[in-house]
Amino acid sequence: MNYDDFADLYDHQYDLYRDDLHFYAGVAERAGGPVLEVGAGTGRVTAHLARRGVDITGLEPSARMIERAQGRAAGNGQTLKLVQGDVKTFALEQKFELIIAPFNALMHLYTPNEQVQALENLRAHLKPGGGLAFDLYLPRFGKPNTMRHEGDTLHTPDGGRTDIFLVQRHDKVRQHITTEYFVDTTHPDARLIRRHYTLTQRYYTRYEVEWLLRFAGFESPRVLGGFQGGPLEQGSEVMVVQTRAL
Repeated sequence: MNYDDFADLYDHQYDLYRDDLHFYAGVAERAGGPVLEVGAGTGRVTAHLARRGVDITGLEPSARMIERAQGRAAGNGQTLKLVQGDVKTFALEQKFELIIAPFNALMHLYTPNEQVQALENLRAHLKPGGGLAFDLYLPRFGKPNTMRHEGDTLHTPDGGRTDIFLVQRHDKVRQHITTEYFVDTTHPDARLIRRHYTLTQRYYTRYEVEWLLRFAGFESPRVLGGFQGGPLEQGSEVMVVQTRAL
């Protein structure tokens, strides 16, 4: 997906998401830095950790997302260290004590080859024994092939409104979830403008994650069923993974 086109909608939808911040702040502060964040987006996690004194660099493939992140940070009196690059192929001279991949960042790797390539590249950027932490949502989805309102309506001072609808399609063979977003803006003069975005993510099973990490040179991971700890269970909504480079 081209996140350059998606940046504004992404920022609007997830700006107030806070569920993961305490977890990643704790992991980063215990590691001591430097920390690399993969899939930094518009800087939600990067800025939070930087405010807490973490020496953090954000890696993000989208130039538009980086631009938006820097603009938001500047408005708050911050300067973020952000670099543009793909998780599979980026090459930095610096080695890190910890790498984090919050908010499903590794779900943009669509084949086993891409997953292994990315994990081996992350392993190469860690100091000996360095840590890796990430989270992935678990495959519990709404009714497929049915358009539904996202529950998000944005009103403008001139009386206009923007509504977000989506349709999800599930490819069980490839473990892909494709979400089509339809963003409808109704202007006061009754004009309707629709923007369309497509997002595809590949979900993981627990033991697939464990095998991939071991294959890529990491320890057997600790797998949690949420950011507050506790085991991964049938009703868990997120899988939180922590491991170290061998």
